Amino acid sequence: MKKLGFWFFAFVLISACNSAEKPAEKKETWTPGQTKIENGLIEGIVDEQSGLQIFKGIPFAKPPVGELRWKAPQPADNWEGVKMTKEFGNSSTQAKIWDDLIPRAPATGEDCLYLNVWTPATAETKDLPVLVYFFGGGFMAGDGSEARYDGASMAQKGIVSVTINYRLNVFGFMAHPELSAEAPYKASGNYGLLDQNAALQWVQKNIAAFGGDPKKVTIAGESAGSFSVSMQMASPLSKDLIAGAIGESGAAISVPATLEEAEKIGLDFAKEMGDLSLAELRALPTEKIYEAYQAMNGFRFPTVQDGYFYPKSLPEIFEAKQQAQVPLLLGWTSAEMPGAAFMGGMDFSEKKYIQKVKEAYPDNANEVLKLYPHGSEEEIIASSTALGSDRFIGYGTWKWFDLHRKNSTQPVYRYLFSKLRPHLRSVADTLAADAPKTPPALGAPHASDIEYCLGNLDLRKDYWAWTPDDYKTAETFQGFLANFIKTGNPNGTGLPDWPAAKADDPNPPYMNIDTNSKTELAKHDDRYLLLDKVKGFTKL
Repeated sequence: MKKLGFWFFAFVLISACNSAEKPAEKKETWTPGQTKIENGLIEGIVDEQSGLQIFKGIPFAKPPVGELRWKAPQPADNWEGVKMTKEFGNSSTQAKIWDDLIPRAPATGEDCLYLNVWTPATAETKDLPVLVYFFGGGFMAGDGSEARYDGASMAQKGIVSVTINYRLNVFGFMAHPELSAEAPYKASGNYGLLDQNAALQWVQKNIAAFGGDPKKVTIAGESAGSFSVSMQMASPLSKDLIAGAIGESGAAISVPATLEEAEKIGLDFAKEMGDLSLAELRALPTEKIYEAYQAMNGFRFPTVQDGYFYPKSLPEIFEAKQQAQVPLLLGWTSAEMPGAAFMGGMDFSEKKYIQKVKEAYPDNANEVLKLYPHGSEEEIIASSTALGSDRFIGYGTWKWFDLHRKNSTQPVYRYLFSKLRPHLRSVADTLAADAPKTPPALGAPHASDIEYCLGNLDLRKDYWAWTPDDYKTAETFQGFLANFIKTGNPNGTGLPDWPAAKADDPNPPYMNIDTNSKTELAKHDDRYLLLDKVKGFTKL
Protein backbone atom coordinates (compact mmCIF):
# COMPACT_ATOMS: atom_id res chain seq x y z
CA MET A 1 0.00 0.00 0.00
CA LYS A 2 1.78 3.13 -1.20
CA LYS A 3 2.64 5.91 1.22
CA LEU A 4 0.64 4.62 4.15
CA GLY A 5 1.53 3.24 7.54
CA PHE A 6 3.48 3.72 10.69
CA TRP A 7 6.50 1.71 9.64
CA PHE A 8 8.29 3.83 7.08
CA PHE A 9 11.67 4.04 8.79
CA ALA A 10 13.00 1.01 6.90
CA PHE A 11 12.24 2.77 3.67
CA VAL A 12 14.09 5.87 4.85
CA LEU A 13 17.13 3.72 5.75
CA ILE A 14 17.09 1.92 2.40
CA SER A 15 16.70 5.24 0.59
CA ALA A 16 19.71 6.61 2.45
CA CYS A 17 21.81 3.63 1.38
CA ASN A 18 20.69 3.94 -2.21
CA SER A 19 21.41 7.65 -2.21
CA ALA A 20 25.05 6.90 -1.34
CA GLU A 21 25.29 4.94 -4.57
CA LYS A 22 23.14 7.33 -6.63
CA PRO A 23 23.59 10.79 -5.12
CA ALA A 24 21.84 12.48 -8.03
CA GLU A 25 18.49 10.75 -7.39
CA LYS A 26 15.77 12.80 -5.69
CA LYS A 27 14.51 11.10 -2.55
CA GLU A 28 10.78 10.98 -1.84
CA THR A 29 9.57 11.24 1.75
CA TRP A 30 6.18 11.20 3.39
CA THR A 31 4.53 11.14 6.77
CA PRO A 32 2.24 8.47 8.25
CA GLY A 33 -1.37 8.98 7.24
CA GLN A 34 -0.57 10.37 3.80
CA THR A 35 -1.17 8.74 0.46
CA LYS A 36 -1.04 9.76 -3.19
CA ILE A 37 -4.22 9.38 -5.19
CA GLU A 38 -4.98 10.35 -8.78
CA ASN A 39 -5.68 14.02 -7.98
CA GLY A 40 -2.90 14.65 -5.48
CA LEU A 41 -1.54 13.98 -2.03
CA ILE A 42 -3.98 13.62 0.89
CA GLU A 43 -3.51 13.35 4.62
CA GLY A 44 -5.91 11.57 6.92
CA ILE A 45 -6.01 10.42 10.53
CA VAL A 46 -3.65 7.85 12.01
CA ASP A 47 -5.59 6.10 14.77
CA GLU A 48 -3.05 4.13 16.76
CA GLN A 49 -5.71 2.70 19.11
CA SER A 50 -7.66 1.00 16.33
CA GLY A 51 -4.67 0.39 14.09
CA LEU A 52 -6.41 2.16 11.22
CA GLN A 53 -5.90 5.10 8.96
CA ILE A 54 -9.00 7.13 8.23
CA PHE A 55 -9.53 9.55 5.36
CA LYS A 56 -12.68 11.67 5.41
CA GLY A 57 -14.16 14.03 2.87
CA ILE A 58 -12.14 12.98 -0.19
CA PRO A 59 -13.64 14.64 -3.30
CA PHE A 60 -14.41 12.05 -5.96
CA ALA A 61 -15.96 14.51 -8.42
CA LYS A 62 -16.23 18.23 -8.97
CA PRO A 63 -18.81 20.03 -6.81
CA PRO A 64 -22.08 19.80 -8.81
CA VAL A 65 -22.88 23.50 -8.41
CA GLY A 66 -23.57 26.38 -10.79
CA GLU A 67 -23.53 25.11 -14.36
CA LEU A 68 -22.85 21.58 -13.06
CA ARG A 69 -26.18 21.46 -11.20
CA TRP A 70 -28.20 18.64 -12.80
CA LYS A 71 -25.30 17.30 -14.81
CA ALA A 72 -23.55 13.96 -14.64
CA PRO A 73 -20.63 14.10 -12.20
CA GLN A 74 -17.37 15.44 -13.60
CA PRO A 75 -13.84 14.27 -12.62
CA ALA A 76 -12.40 16.08 -9.61
CA ASP A 77 -9.70 18.71 -10.17
CA ASN A 78 -6.10 18.04 -9.21
CA TRP A 79 -4.51 19.98 -6.36
CA GLU A 80 -1.04 21.05 -5.31
CA GLY A 81 0.45 20.26 -1.94
CA VAL A 82 -1.31 18.15 0.67
CA LYS A 83 -5.10 18.14 1.00
CA MET A 84 -6.31 17.54 4.55
CA THR A 85 -8.93 14.78 4.64
CA LYS A 86 -9.67 14.60 8.35
CA GLU A 87 -13.25 15.89 8.41
CA PHE A 88 -16.38 14.58 6.72
CA GLY A 89 -17.58 16.47 3.66
CA ASN A 90 -21.03 18.01 3.32
CA SER A 91 -24.05 15.78 2.88
CA SER A 92 -26.49 16.41 0.05
CA THR A 93 -29.10 19.12 0.59
CA GLN A 94 -31.93 17.64 2.67
CA ALA A 95 -34.25 18.12 5.63
CA LYS A 96 -34.52 16.11 8.85
CA ILE A 97 -37.08 13.54 7.72
CA TRP A 98 -36.39 10.58 10.03
CA ASP A 99 -35.09 10.73 13.58
CA ASP A 100 -32.65 7.86 13.10
CA LEU A 101 -30.70 9.78 10.44
CA ILE A 102 -27.91 11.35 12.50
CA PRO A 103 -25.17 12.71 10.23
CA ARG A 104 -21.71 13.70 11.39
CA ALA A 105 -21.23 15.94 8.36
CA PRO A 106 -20.55 19.64 9.04
CA ALA A 107 -23.39 20.86 6.81
CA THR A 108 -25.64 20.05 3.89
CA GLY A 109 -25.31 21.50 0.43
CA GLU A 110 -24.98 20.79 -3.26
CA ASP A 111 -21.20 20.56 -2.86
CA CYS A 112 -21.52 17.03 -1.47
CA LEU A 113 -19.61 14.56 -3.64
CA TYR A 114 -17.19 13.24 -1.05
CA LEU A 115 -16.27 9.78 0.19
CA ASN A 116 -14.57 8.33 3.26
CA VAL A 117 -12.04 5.50 3.60
CA TRP A 118 -11.08 3.35 6.61
CA THR A 119 -8.11 1.07 6.06
CA PRO A 120 -5.80 -1.17 8.14
CA ALA A 121 -2.68 0.86 8.84
CA THR A 122 0.35 -1.14 7.72
CA ALA A 123 3.01 -0.01 5.29
CA GLU A 124 2.93 -3.18 3.19
CA THR A 125 -0.83 -3.67 3.06
CA LYS A 126 -2.13 -4.45 -0.41
CA ASP A 127 -4.80 -6.41 -2.27
CA LEU A 128 -7.32 -6.22 0.55
CA PRO A 129 -11.04 -6.75 -0.19
CA VAL A 130 -13.07 -3.56 -0.44
CA LEU A 131 -16.55 -2.65 0.81
CA VAL A 132 -18.36 0.34 -0.74
CA TYR A 133 -21.51 1.16 1.24
CA PHE A 134 -24.47 3.21 -0.07
CA PHE A 135 -26.57 4.90 2.63
CA GLY A 136 -30.37 4.71 2.84
CA GLY A 137 -33.01 7.40 3.21
CA GLY A 138 -35.49 7.02 0.38
CA PHE A 139 -33.29 9.06 -2.01
CA MET A 140 -34.50 12.05 0.00
CA ALA A 141 -32.13 12.11 2.99
CA GLY A 142 -29.13 10.39 4.60
CA ASP A 143 -25.36 10.51 4.13
CA GLY A 144 -22.20 8.46 4.38
CA SER A 145 -20.98 10.12 7.57
CA GLU A 146 -23.64 8.56 9.81
CA ALA A 147 -22.16 6.59 12.70
CA ARG A 148 -24.17 3.49 11.89
CA TYR A 149 -22.32 3.25 8.54
CA ASP A 150 -18.88 3.89 10.06
CA GLY A 151 -16.24 1.75 8.37
CA ALA A 152 -13.80 1.24 11.26
CA SER A 153 -15.22 -2.05 12.53
CA MET A 154 -15.13 -3.66 9.09
CA ALA A 155 -11.64 -2.28 8.45
CA GLN A 156 -10.43 -3.96 11.64
CA LYS A 157 -11.46 -7.24 10.01
CA GLY A 158 -9.06 -6.62 7.12
CA ILE A 159 -11.40 -4.81 4.74
CA VAL A 160 -10.91 -1.40 3.15
CA SER A 161 -14.24 0.29 3.91
CA VAL A 162 -15.66 3.15 1.88
CA THR A 163 -18.81 5.22 2.37
CA ILE A 164 -19.94 7.77 -0.18
CA ASN A 165 -22.34 10.67 -0.60
CA TYR A 166 -24.60 11.13 -3.60
CA ARG A 167 -27.12 13.74 -4.67
CA LEU A 168 -30.68 13.40 -3.40
CA ASN A 169 -34.26 14.56 -4.10
CA VAL A 170 -34.67 17.39 -6.62
CA PHE A 171 -30.91 17.80 -7.02
CA GLY A 172 -30.27 14.12 -7.60
CA PHE A 173 -33.18 12.99 -9.75
CA MET A 174 -34.86 15.82 -11.68
CA ALA A 175 -35.16 15.26 -15.42
CA HIS A 176 -36.03 18.04 -17.88
CA PRO A 177 -36.13 18.34 -21.70
CA GLU A 178 -33.44 21.03 -21.69
CA LEU A 179 -31.22 18.86 -19.51
CA SER A 180 -31.64 15.94 -21.91
CA ALA A 181 -30.85 18.15 -24.90
CA GLU A 182 -27.55 19.33 -23.44
CA ALA A 183 -26.34 15.95 -22.16
CA PRO A 184 -23.98 13.99 -24.46
CA TYR A 185 -26.09 10.88 -23.85
CA LYS A 186 -29.34 12.81 -24.57
CA ALA A 187 -31.13 12.02 -21.34
CA SER A 188 -31.47 13.45 -17.83
CA GLY A 189 -32.24 12.48 -14.25
CA ASN A 190 -30.54 9.67 -12.29
CA TYR A 191 -27.77 12.02 -11.13
CA GLY A 192 -27.59 10.40 -7.70
CA LEU A 193 -27.09 7.01 -9.35
CA LEU A 194 -24.44 8.44 -11.66
CA ASP A 195 -22.70 9.84 -8.57
CA GLN A 196 -22.56 6.31 -7.16
CA ASN A 197 -21.10 5.07 -10.45
CA ALA A 198 -18.50 7.87 -10.38
CA ALA A 199 -17.51 6.79 -6.86
CA LEU A 200 -17.10 3.20 -8.07
CA GLN A 201 -14.91 4.42 -10.92
CA TRP A 202 -12.86 6.41 -8.39
CA VAL A 203 -12.43 3.26 -6.31
CA GLN A 204 -11.12 1.38 -9.34
CA LYS A 205 -8.49 4.06 -9.95
CA ASN A 206 -7.50 4.85 -6.39
CA ILE A 207 -8.27 2.11 -3.90
CA ALA A 208 -4.86 0.43 -4.32
CA ALA A 209 -3.36 3.54 -2.68
CA PHE A 210 -5.24 2.51 0.48
CA GLY A 211 -4.23 -1.16 0.28
CA GLY A 212 -7.37 -2.29 -1.52
CA ASP A 213 -7.77 -4.55 -4.54
CA PRO A 214 -9.94 -3.01 -7.29
CA LYS A 215 -10.82 -6.54 -8.40
CA LYS A 216 -12.37 -7.33 -5.00
CA VAL A 217 -14.98 -4.59 -4.60
CA THR A 218 -18.27 -5.52 -2.95
CA ILE A 219 -21.07 -2.96 -2.93
CA ALA A 220 -23.66 -2.90 -0.16
CA GLY A 221 -26.49 -0.76 1.13
CA GLU A 222 -29.73 -0.67 3.10
CA SER A 223 -33.15 0.57 1.96
CA ALA A 224 -32.48 3.18 -0.76
CA GLY A 225 -28.89 2.00 -0.54
CA SER A 226 -30.07 -1.54 -1.29
CA PHE A 227 -32.17 -0.25 -4.19
CA SER A 228 -28.95 1.41 -5.35
CA VAL A 229 -27.00 -1.86 -5.16
CA SER A 230 -29.60 -3.60 -7.32
CA MET A 231 -29.49 -0.76 -9.86
CA GLN A 232 -25.69 -0.65 -10.00
CA MET A 233 -25.73 -4.42 -10.58
CA ALA A 234 -28.09 -3.87 -13.51
CA SER A 235 -26.46 -0.81 -15.06
CA PRO A 236 -24.02 -1.39 -17.92
CA LEU A 237 -22.00 1.52 -16.48
CA SER A 238 -21.28 -0.26 -13.19
CA LYS A 239 -21.74 -3.98 -13.55
CA ASP A 240 -18.09 -4.63 -14.44
CA LEU A 241 -16.79 -2.55 -11.52
CA ILE A 242 -17.87 -4.93 -8.76
CA ALA A 243 -17.07 -8.43 -7.52
CA GLY A 244 -19.98 -8.92 -5.12
CA ALA A 245 -23.21 -7.33 -3.89
CA ILE A 246 -25.07 -7.12 -0.57
CA GLY A 247 -28.66 -5.86 -0.37
CA GLU A 248 -30.46 -5.07 2.87
CA SER A 249 -34.18 -4.44 2.43
CA GLY A 250 -34.93 -3.15 -1.01
CA ALA A 251 -34.62 -3.60 -4.77
CA ALA A 252 -35.61 -1.54 -7.79
CA ILE A 253 -38.17 -3.99 -9.12
CA SER A 254 -40.75 -1.45 -10.26
CA VAL A 255 -40.40 -0.17 -13.80
CA PRO A 256 -38.59 3.19 -13.91
CA ALA A 257 -40.28 6.18 -15.48
CA THR A 258 -39.79 6.73 -19.18
CA LEU A 259 -37.66 9.72 -20.09
CA GLU A 260 -40.76 11.48 -21.41
CA GLU A 261 -42.62 10.90 -18.13
CA ALA A 262 -39.68 12.07 -16.04
CA GLU A 263 -39.14 15.17 -18.20
CA LYS A 264 -42.81 16.12 -17.75
CA ILE A 265 -42.37 15.94 -13.97
CA GLY A 266 -39.39 18.26 -14.30
CA LEU A 267 -41.42 20.66 -16.44
CA ASP A 268 -44.22 20.59 -13.87
CA PHE A 269 -41.71 21.50 -11.17
CA ALA A 270 -40.33 24.37 -13.27
CA LYS A 271 -43.89 25.58 -13.86
CA GLU A 272 -44.63 25.56 -10.13
CA MET A 273 -41.48 27.61 -9.68
CA GLY A 274 -42.86 30.29 -12.02
CA ASP A 275 -42.43 28.58 -15.40
CA LEU A 276 -38.67 29.04 -15.21
CA SER A 277 -36.19 28.00 -17.87
CA LEU A 278 -33.27 25.72 -17.08
CA ALA A 279 -30.89 28.68 -16.98
CA GLU A 280 -33.16 30.46 -14.52
CA LEU A 281 -33.45 27.34 -12.36
CA ARG A 282 -29.67 26.95 -12.27
CA ALA A 283 -29.31 30.58 -11.22
CA LEU A 284 -31.49 30.13 -8.15
CA PRO A 285 -29.94 29.62 -4.70
CA THR A 286 -29.93 26.07 -3.35
CA GLU A 287 -32.29 27.00 -0.52
CA LYS A 288 -34.94 28.44 -2.83
CA ILE A 289 -35.09 25.30 -4.96
CA TYR A 290 -35.21 22.98 -1.97
CA GLU A 291 -37.85 25.06 -0.19
CA ALA A 292 -40.02 24.88 -3.30
CA TYR A 293 -39.49 21.13 -3.48
CA GLN A 294 -40.51 20.77 0.18
CA ALA A 295 -43.58 22.94 -0.31
CA MET A 296 -44.84 20.54 -3.01
CA ASN A 297 -45.75 17.93 -0.43
CA GLY A 298 -45.31 14.45 -1.84
CA PHE A 299 -43.56 15.63 -5.01
CA ARG A 300 -41.15 12.91 -6.10
CA PHE A 301 -38.61 12.61 -8.89
CA PRO A 302 -38.40 8.99 -10.09
CA THR A 303 -35.50 7.03 -11.50
CA VAL A 304 -35.51 7.11 -15.29
CA GLN A 305 -35.11 4.54 -18.02
CA ASP A 306 -32.70 6.87 -19.76
CA GLY A 307 -31.03 4.50 -22.21
CA TYR A 308 -27.72 5.28 -20.53
CA PHE A 309 -27.52 4.28 -16.88
CA TYR A 310 -30.81 2.39 -17.15
CA PRO A 311 -31.35 0.90 -20.64
CA LYS A 312 -34.19 -1.36 -19.48
CA SER A 313 -36.04 -2.16 -16.28
CA LEU A 314 -34.17 -4.20 -13.68
CA PRO A 315 -36.29 -7.36 -14.19
CA GLU A 316 -35.70 -7.17 -17.96
CA ILE A 317 -31.95 -6.81 -17.47
CA PHE A 318 -31.76 -9.73 -15.04
CA GLU A 319 -34.00 -11.95 -17.16
CA ALA A 320 -31.64 -11.31 -20.09
CA LYS A 321 -28.69 -12.26 -17.83
CA GLN A 322 -27.13 -8.85 -18.48
CA GLN A 323 -26.59 -7.95 -14.82
CA ALA A 324 -23.31 -8.19 -12.94
CA GLN A 325 -22.63 -11.89 -12.66
CA VAL A 326 -21.38 -11.79 -9.08
CA PRO A 327 -22.22 -13.47 -5.76
CA LEU A 328 -25.21 -11.85 -4.04
CA LEU A 329 -26.18 -11.79 -0.36
CA LEU A 330 -29.50 -10.18 0.49
CA GLY A 331 -32.46 -10.15 2.83
CA TRP A 332 -34.89 -8.08 4.82
CA THR A 333 -36.16 -7.61 8.35
CA SER A 334 -39.00 -9.59 9.88
CA ALA A 335 -41.35 -6.60 10.33
CA GLU A 336 -40.40 -3.98 7.75
CA MET A 337 -43.68 -2.13 8.18
CA PRO A 338 -46.07 -1.98 11.16
CA GLY A 339 -49.55 -3.35 10.61
CA ALA A 340 -51.06 0.03 11.45
CA ALA A 341 -49.42 1.50 8.34
CA PHE A 342 -51.24 -0.93 6.07
CA MET A 343 -54.51 -0.37 7.95
CA GLY A 344 -54.20 3.37 7.50
CA GLY A 345 -55.06 4.09 11.11
CA MET A 346 -58.19 1.93 11.16
CA ASP A 347 -58.76 -0.59 13.92
CA PHE A 348 -57.74 -4.23 13.50
CA SER A 349 -61.28 -5.56 13.14
CA GLU A 350 -61.99 -8.27 10.60
CA LYS A 351 -64.36 -5.98 8.70
CA LYS A 352 -61.81 -3.18 8.37
CA TYR A 353 -59.00 -5.55 7.45
CA ILE A 354 -61.03 -7.18 4.67
CA GLN A 355 -62.00 -3.71 3.46
CA LYS A 356 -58.34 -2.65 3.21
CA VAL A 357 -57.35 -5.82 1.39
CA LYS A 358 -60.18 -5.38 -1.13
CA GLU A 359 -59.13 -1.78 -1.71
CA ALA A 360 -55.56 -2.86 -2.39
CA TYR A 361 -56.43 -5.97 -4.42
CA PRO A 362 -59.95 -5.67 -5.84
CA ASP A 363 -59.42 -8.57 -8.25
CA ASN A 364 -57.43 -10.88 -5.98
CA ALA A 365 -58.74 -10.17 -2.49
CA ASN A 366 -59.71 -13.77 -1.73
CA GLU A 367 -56.25 -15.07 -2.68
CA VAL A 368 -54.59 -12.42 -0.55
CA LEU A 369 -56.85 -13.10 2.43
CA LYS A 370 -56.04 -16.80 2.23
CA LEU A 371 -52.29 -16.15 2.48
CA TYR A 372 -52.65 -13.31 4.99
CA PRO A 373 -55.43 -14.76 7.22
CA HIS A 374 -57.79 -12.91 9.57
CA GLY A 375 -59.28 -15.33 12.10
CA SER A 376 -58.69 -13.14 15.15
CA GLU A 377 -57.46 -9.67 16.05
CA GLU A 378 -54.06 -11.14 16.89
CA GLU A 379 -53.93 -12.84 13.51
CA ILE A 380 -55.07 -9.66 11.75
CA ILE A 381 -52.30 -7.64 13.41
CA ALA A 382 -49.76 -10.26 12.29
CA SER A 383 -51.19 -10.45 8.76
CA SER A 384 -51.42 -6.69 8.27
CA THR A 385 -47.80 -6.41 9.44
CA ALA A 386 -46.73 -9.14 7.02
CA LEU A 387 -48.72 -7.73 4.11
CA GLY A 388 -47.60 -4.15 4.74
CA SER A 389 -43.98 -5.32 5.01
CA ASP A 390 -44.17 -7.41 1.86
CA ARG A 391 -45.78 -4.63 -0.14
CA PHE A 392 -43.26 -2.09 1.12
CA ILE A 393 -40.00 -3.94 0.62
CA GLY A 394 -40.14 -7.69 1.31
CA TYR A 395 -41.54 -8.73 -2.06
CA GLY A 396 -39.19 -6.50 -4.05
CA THR A 397 -36.12 -7.87 -2.26
CA TRP A 398 -37.42 -11.41 -2.75
CA LYS A 399 -37.91 -10.74 -6.49
CA TRP A 400 -34.30 -9.57 -6.78
CA PHE A 401 -33.24 -12.77 -5.03
CA ASP A 402 -35.37 -14.88 -7.36
CA LEU A 403 -34.17 -13.12 -10.51
CA HIS A 404 -30.50 -13.51 -9.73
CA ARG A 405 -30.63 -17.13 -8.57
CA LYS A 406 -32.47 -18.07 -11.79
CA ASN A 407 -30.34 -15.98 -14.14
CA SER A 408 -26.84 -16.40 -12.80
CA THR A 409 -24.43 -19.20 -11.99
CA GLN A 410 -23.16 -17.20 -9.01
CA PRO A 411 -24.23 -18.12 -5.45
CA VAL A 412 -27.12 -16.26 -3.83
CA TYR A 413 -27.51 -16.15 -0.04
CA ARG A 414 -30.77 -15.04 1.57
CA TYR A 415 -31.42 -13.94 5.15
CA LEU A 416 -34.20 -12.73 7.42
CA PHE A 417 -33.14 -10.40 10.22
CA SER A 418 -35.32 -11.21 13.23
CA LYS A 419 -33.48 -9.71 16.21
CA LEU A 420 -35.79 -7.48 18.23
CA ARG A 421 -34.05 -4.20 18.94
CA PRO A 422 -33.94 -3.04 22.59
CA HIS A 423 -35.56 0.08 23.97
CA LEU A 424 -34.31 3.50 23.03
CA ARG A 425 -31.83 4.56 25.69
CA SER A 426 -34.04 7.53 26.62
CA VAL A 427 -36.96 5.17 27.20
CA ALA A 428 -35.01 2.44 28.97
CA ASP A 429 -33.46 4.88 31.43
CA THR A 430 -36.85 6.25 32.47
CA LEU A 431 -38.77 3.00 32.83
CA ALA A 432 -39.61 2.32 36.47
CA ALA A 433 -38.91 -1.16 37.76
CA ASP A 434 -42.61 -1.75 38.34
CA ALA A 435 -43.79 -0.06 35.13
CA PRO A 436 -46.13 -2.13 32.96
CA LYS A 437 -44.32 -3.86 30.14
CA THR A 438 -45.02 -2.74 26.60
CA PRO A 439 -46.39 -5.43 24.27
CA PRO A 440 -43.63 -7.29 22.44
CA ALA A 441 -42.83 -6.18 18.91
CA LEU A 442 -43.91 -8.51 16.12
CA GLY A 443 -40.50 -8.40 14.51
CA ALA A 444 -37.44 -6.37 13.62
CA PRO A 445 -38.42 -3.05 12.00
CA HIS A 446 -37.01 -1.48 8.86
CA ALA A 447 -33.38 -0.29 9.16
CA SER A 448 -32.88 -1.98 12.54
CA ASP A 449 -30.22 -4.30 11.12
CA ILE A 450 -27.63 -1.68 10.07
CA GLU A 451 -25.68 -1.34 13.31
CA TYR A 452 -25.54 -5.12 13.68
CA CYS A 453 -24.23 -6.03 10.24
CA LEU A 454 -21.54 -3.33 10.21
CA GLY A 455 -20.48 -3.92 13.81
CA ASN A 456 -21.39 -0.43 14.99
CA LEU A 457 -23.46 -1.00 18.12
CA ASP A 458 -20.91 0.84 20.25
CA LEU A 459 -21.21 3.94 18.09
CA ARG A 460 -24.95 4.04 18.84
CA LYS A 461 -24.93 2.93 22.47
CA ASP A 462 -26.05 6.37 23.62
CA TYR A 463 -29.15 5.86 21.47
CA TRP A 464 -30.05 2.20 22.03
CA ALA A 465 -29.85 0.16 25.23
CA TRP A 466 -27.90 -2.75 23.75
CA THR A 467 -27.72 -6.07 25.62
CA PRO A 468 -25.24 -8.98 25.42
CA ASP A 469 -27.65 -10.71 23.02
CA ASP A 470 -27.40 -7.74 20.68
CA TYR A 471 -23.61 -7.97 20.64
CA LYS A 472 -23.82 -11.70 20.01
CA THR A 473 -26.15 -11.14 17.05
CA ALA A 474 -23.90 -8.40 15.68
CA GLU A 475 -20.81 -10.60 15.92
CA THR A 476 -22.55 -13.29 13.88
CA PHE A 477 -24.08 -10.97 11.28
CA GLN A 478 -20.91 -8.96 10.77
CA GLY A 479 -18.92 -12.19 10.56
CA PHE A 480 -21.13 -13.40 7.72
CA LEU A 481 -20.75 -10.13 5.82
CA ALA A 482 -16.99 -9.91 6.34
CA ASN A 483 -16.53 -13.45 5.01
CA PHE A 484 -18.73 -12.69 2.01
CA ILE A 485 -16.79 -9.51 1.21
CA LYS A 486 -13.53 -11.45 1.37
CA THR A 487 -14.54 -14.64 -0.45
CA GLY A 488 -18.03 -14.32 -1.94
CA ASN A 489 -19.21 -16.85 0.67
CA PRO A 490 -20.54 -15.91 4.15
CA ASN A 491 -19.56 -19.21 5.75
CA GLY A 492 -16.60 -19.47 8.10
CA THR A 493 -15.24 -20.83 11.36
CA GLY A 494 -17.54 -20.38 14.35
CA LEU A 495 -20.61 -19.43 12.29
CA PRO A 496 -23.77 -21.41 11.54
CA ASP A 497 -23.78 -23.08 8.14
CA TRP A 498 -25.47 -20.92 5.50
CA PRO A 499 -26.19 -22.73 2.22
CA ALA A 500 -26.72 -20.86 -1.02
CA ALA A 501 -30.15 -21.07 -2.64
CA LYS A 502 -30.67 -23.23 -5.70
CA ALA A 503 -32.36 -21.79 -8.76
CA ASP A 504 -35.29 -24.21 -8.77
CA ASP A 505 -35.83 -24.74 -5.03
CA PRO A 506 -39.47 -23.90 -4.10
CA ASN A 507 -38.52 -23.68 -0.40
CA PRO A 508 -35.02 -22.24 -0.48
CA PRO A 509 -32.89 -21.98 2.66
CA TYR A 510 -32.32 -18.67 4.38
CA MET A 511 -30.34 -17.61 7.43
CA ASN A 512 -32.61 -16.46 10.26
CA ILE A 513 -30.35 -13.91 11.94
CA ASP A 514 -31.14 -13.58 15.64
CA THR A 515 -29.48 -14.17 19.00
CA ASN A 516 -29.10 -17.79 17.95
CA SER A 517 -28.89 -17.61 14.17
CA LYS A 518 -29.77 -20.69 12.16
CA THR A 519 -30.69 -21.87 8.69
CA GLU A 520 -34.39 -22.41 8.02
CA LEU A 521 -36.45 -23.20 4.95
CA ALA A 522 -38.66 -20.54 3.39
CA LYS A 523 -42.21 -20.75 4.71
CA HIS A 524 -44.02 -17.93 2.94
CA ASP A 525 -42.70 -17.71 -0.59
CA ASP A 526 -46.24 -18.40 -1.81
CA ARG A 527 -47.02 -14.84 -0.64
CA TYR A 528 -44.29 -13.43 -2.88
CA LEU A 529 -45.41 -15.54 -5.81
CA LEU A 530 -48.89 -14.08 -5.45
CA LEU A 531 -47.61 -10.51 -5.19
CA ASP A 532 -45.44 -11.21 -8.21
CA LYS A 533 -48.54 -12.24 -10.14
CA VAL A 534 -50.65 -9.25 -9.15
CA LYS A 535 -47.75 -6.75 -9.04
CA GLY A 536 -49.17 -5.55 -5.74
CA PHE A 537 -46.35 -3.71 -4.07
CA THR A 538 -45.43 -0.19 -3.07
CA LYS A 539 -42.96 1.76 -5.20
CA LEU A 540 -40.15 3.64 -3.48
